[in-house]
Amino acid sequence: MKIKKVAITGNIGSGKSLVCKIFNHIGINTFHSDEETKKLYFLTDVKKEIINRFGEEVYFADGSLNKKLLSYHLFQNKEALQFIEDLLYPKLNQVFDEWCEKQNSKYVLFESAILFEKNFDNQFDKIIFVSAPEEVRVKRAMERDKCDEENVRSRMRLQWDEETKKAKSDYFINNDGVEMLIPQVLKINAVI
Repeated sequence: MKIKKVAITGNIGSGKSLVCKIFNHIGINTFHSDEETKKLYFLTDVKKEIINRFGEEVYFADGSLNKKLLSYHLFQNKEALQFIEDLLYPKLNQVFDEWCEKQNSKYVLFESAILFEKNFDNQFDKIIFVSAPEEVRVKRAMERDKCDEENVRSRMRLQWDEETKKAKSDYFINNDGVEMLIPQVLKINAVI
């Protein structure tokens, strides 16, 4: 039987990770797309293609990724960004499918902040959107990432607004720091 695939998304600082931990606690496993994507940079074939495109200096002598240099290339050139996405996203889907085959819960979660921006949403049976007021999200992201407000807001500008995402989602979790999360998670879990 094919496992049900549920995406969980939300803008920066919304608290997706915390919500995922609650789902994990009740037996629903989460595939963290950001973490898994970072691992792909070290696959032999991926590394070779990146070096061919951007040069040896994109990886340090110890084999680690020169994130600053790669980011410079990607933000200076839309074609470079498209190259990386075309290289990584099919592999990410393959890794996710293989991971799903090993799961035995009634559904799995695919966590992604850029689900809608990158048109991943049509790959899932249901979508959960985690929301929080903008000021709450800014504060959380500043504390988590040890950065200033402008840094957070510049990243926020790259994401779609919450209302658009909420309208495209099947379920909604309010993570404003006031409304309790566990009852919201349990209610969604009961109907998926």
